Amino acid sequence: MAQSLDTVTNIFHDNVQHEFPSTCLMFHFQTLLDNFERTVIDDSRLACRPAEIFVGKMFKMEVWETLLTSMRTGEVAEFWCDAVVRLYPIVSKGMRLIAQGKDPLEGQRHMCGMGNMFHYHTTGFPELDELMRTPSTTYIHHGAVVGDPMSYQRESWMMEKDEKLHTVPILHMQGNALVKQTRFREAASKYKEAVLLLRTVQSREMPGDIDYMNLGRMIVPLELNYCQCMLELGEYYEVIEHTTELLEKHKDCVKGYYKRAKAHAAVWNQKEARRDFNMVAHLDVTLASLVGRELKALSERMKEKYWEEKEQMKPTHSHPLSIHPAR
Repeated sequence: MAQSLDTVTNIFHDNVQHEFPSTCLMFHFQTLLDNFERTVIDDSRLACRPAEIFVGKMFKMEVWETLLTSMRTGEVAEFWCDAVVRLYPIVSKGMRLIAQGKDPLEGQRHMCGMGNMFHYHTTGFPELDELMRTPSTTYIHHGAVVGDPMSYQRESWMMEKDEKLHTVPILHMQGNALVKQTRFREAASKYKEAVLLLRTVQSREMPGDIDYMNLGRMIVPLELNYCQCMLELGEYYEVIEHTTELLEKHKDCVKGYYKRAKAHAAVWNQKEARRDFNMVAHLDVTLASLVGRELKALSERMKEKYWEEKEQMKPTHSHPLSIHPAR
């Protein structure tokens, strides 16, 4: 039995969502009024960049996802639609502001887009306000291009839990490779991204549960690697902040105390540095000799600093003013 076009479209749409979550659809589009002149409201080609949506990620104009997934790559298709046209002015306003390099949410109150529009009584674009009053629109989509879900850098919000956990060790290895090349800033970015992914997953677990605890333990080496990169870059206060947060949750983390001690020493916090170095020796007696050398080096640096400051405080001797008798 032959199926209707609507049924075929829905089946294809479901298959794309199931088999290719977060597939990127890139396309150009025109939006026209359904009038005699076929007035063009929007044309993405004028911005010299295609629009894109990600399948199954709650784009406001859900009907566009259905329309685009019914197209072949490179096809030009025209659709008439009035079912969701009332949402279009909000979407269009956001796309226009983005094209202008502006924040699409700037100036909005904390409410939905429709609520903001009613609050301000306008979208800021007369033609979009008119469309709200008399909804009737045609969409023309040009040349949809399907992107492999793994062929582009995906934001963390687009990833499922398993994908995030799969990405973390990859980022870890990339960071390690960058460290070997002394590209510490880039390496730190990789470690930080991995930490954020794990914290996102951890936020959905119950604190105290085994999965929550295991995720916390996975974060530790990544945080320590990030802090080592910051030490290499001279970002000492960043190290102190991150290690302090880490040690609040993992009070027996020897490397955490050591890196914080190094950071305190670098910014002349002698008391704090000594405390952390001593904690390292207390937690791991095999590191006592290393701690002894660090404390000796710290004492020497503090002594040098003392004499340098004392030298700077010495009064400068100026020649006495010559007093000539009045003639």
